[in-house]
Amino acid sequence: MVRLHVKKGDESQFLYETTVNVKTDELIDDITAIYNARLKVHRITAEMEELGKHGTFLPPEMLGLTDEQVEELKLVDTFGKSCIPSGGFTMNPDPIGRRNGKQPQSNMQQMIHRTITEAKHDISKKLVEQNVCLTLSSVEEEIKILNGACTIVYPMNLPPHDPIRLEFENKEDLAGTQDSLAIIGQGMGELWFCGKQIFRGKFLKDFIGSNEKTKVIVKIQKKGGGAPSREPALSAEDQRTLMLFAHQKQEEMKKLEEAEDDEYLNSAWADSSSLKKNFHGLGNLSWRPK
Repeated sequence: MVRLHVKKGDESQFLYETTVNVKTDELIDDITAIYNARLKVHRITAEMEELGKHGTFLPPEMLGLTDEQVEELKLVDTFGKSCIPSGGFTMNPDPIGRRNGKQPQSNMQQMIHRTITEAKHDISKKLVEQNVCLTLSSVEEEIKILNGACTIVYPMNLPPHDPIRLEFENKEDLAGTQDSLAIIGQGMGELWFCGKQIFRGKFLKDFIGSNEKTKVIVKIQKKGGGAPSREPALSAEDQRTLMLFAHQKQEEMKKLEEAEDDEYLNSAWADSSSLKKNFHGLGNLSWRPK
């Protein structure tokens, strides 16, 4: 099986296993789907961290308003009354006014935190160093686990306008957000290998050869972005080793320059009268008493 080390720019994303006979259309779409699914997990976990601290999302008309403004406009969070965390809640107001402040109890918070930590670990970029491959089904399974954790904490479900619920239902609206810039739309993904684009309508072996025991680096990006930067000739670790060696060599040369050119004259082998001294038995004299 061929292993593809998928990168975005110079940053590692994940490992993907396939064969050289796979169609490039299928390959590009699958890798793009995994890339987007990982982004979805990160968006969900970020919102779930806030859910564990400050409760469910406020209705759109109440976002960012102070308690006085809400009271003056006679606005009511109807879903906040029905979407109560299991075991009750304690009040912990959201400083940025996005959530209703009904924080779940500590045991529910711990479960949310544990689920978030495990999900992040299971799709982490560090899996590349551990030589673990990702699949679309494995990332989607993490989303299901996150959904299950929310269902346990909120048996009555989250409000329909809560970003977490919208993510689970694939109804999220990211227009105008920074997250929307990271997503690669359907059919808009490109893969590059060794500075050359992997075109659709072909097979992977047309670009990397027929050796199934190959591990190569491919770069994903949006269509029309041009060729990504090529991989450096040396890895970061090799560069550090080379710089350390160069520094040590430079320090050694400084020491040699500081040393006197005639320092060798103090050596025994450079003494012109050493042969005469040896004949007279004066070679290794010591004036200290034995």
